[in-house]
Amino acid sequence: MEYSIGKPGRIIAVKLDEGENLYESIENLAQKENISCGAVFITGGFRKAAIVVGPKEERPIVPLFKQFEGPGEVLGVGTLYRDDEGKPKMHLHCAAGKEDQVIAGCPRGGTEVFLILEITIIEFEGITGVRKFAAEHGVKLLTFEKNSGI
Repeated sequence: MEYSIGKPGRIIAVKLDEGENLYESIENLAQKENISCGAVFITGGFRKAAIVVGPKEERPIVPLFKQFEGPGEVLGVGTLYRDDEGKPKMHLHCAAGKEDQVIAGCPRGGTEVFLILEITIIEFEGITGVRKFAAEHGVKLLTFEKNSGI
């Protein structure tokens, strides 16, 4: 186990509109506002999303995608940390549904908003987490740098 202790910083309220790209919007905002790490909460709607519902292969990880074709409802929670290249990267899990179709998993790039998506970002201060490439798994995984002791 690795862990780091910090405290809440800024709270950022975001509204995305019809057709906006979830990952592009949040990661660009994090870059613009210099958010290094935080928690992300979403509620609203998806127009479409490719959602990872498990691995096809475990090592290296090959994602298994299921397409969500909305418009439909969504509720999700995730984290935001910079990667080993210094770029903000969001990791989000959600449940998305339309009528009797419900998918739970990790939406990826290309996720488009239906009507409105309300997002809350709670920035963490005093935590230095970085998503570093793990060759064994073929993905970038969260690791913590030294703890500032907050």
